[in-house]
Amino acid sequence: MLHRIKEINPLPDYCLRAVFDDGRTVIYDVKEDIRTLPGYEDLMTITGLFRQVQLDESRTCVFWNDAIDLPSDTIYEYGDTQCEQ
Repeated sequence: MLHRIKEINPLPDYCLRAVFDDGRTVIYDVKEDIRTLPGYEDLMTITGLFRQVQLDESRTCVFWNDAIDLPSDTIYEYGDTQCEQ
């Protein structure tokens, strides 16, 4: 099942708040991805890039540029519902 994102918001400390069509809201910490995935370090080194997160037209992926994206299923599965802000 594809999890479609209704709303995505960048938060302090490289976290994303995602609201899904089924009503689930999660906070996804992008710092581990920044440490381990090639190219993701740009989110920390390019001033303001992280805050420019966008939702693709299908609402199944968020992206920052042509090289950095995250699928909605990853955010849904690994996001934390206990740290909602």
